[in-house]
Amino acid sequence: MGEQAMRILVFSHKAEVREAIINAVGRRPAADLGRVDYTEASGISEVLVEMDAGKVDLAILDGEAQPTGGIGLTRQLKNEIEDCPPIVVSVRRKDDRWLATWSQADAVLVHPLDPLTAAETVADVLRARRVPAVHG
Repeated sequence: MGEQAMRILVFSHKAEVREAIINAVGRRPAADLGRVDYTEASGISEVLVEMDAGKVDLAILDGEAQPTGGIGLTRQLKNEIEDCPPIVVSVRRKDDRWLATWSQADAVLVHPLDPLTAAETVADVLRARRVPAVHG
């Protein structure tokens, strides 16, 4: 199959958090989706450049990133980018899920990341993205 791999942008100021997310989701989140390629970003400017370029199929943003967290960044991206790609926010506490909802995130991952749940969550969001939205 010559299908191009989907691109996932992973943002955190901590390399170990980016690595944990990538390892949890894996290179093939679901058999029907094919392979994914990752682009890592450690700063907001990198995220903005990647998202503006329009080549990101999904972004996973660390809600705990410093100095600017992924939750506020998600809300900014969702409000500023037309046809913004889906964004998954990772948070440390289940109690922070409401913040991710406020941010308009498409899904939430809670640390410690369970590989099965992380892959399934990302796969579900990617599948939803592939289906053309019907506005009625």
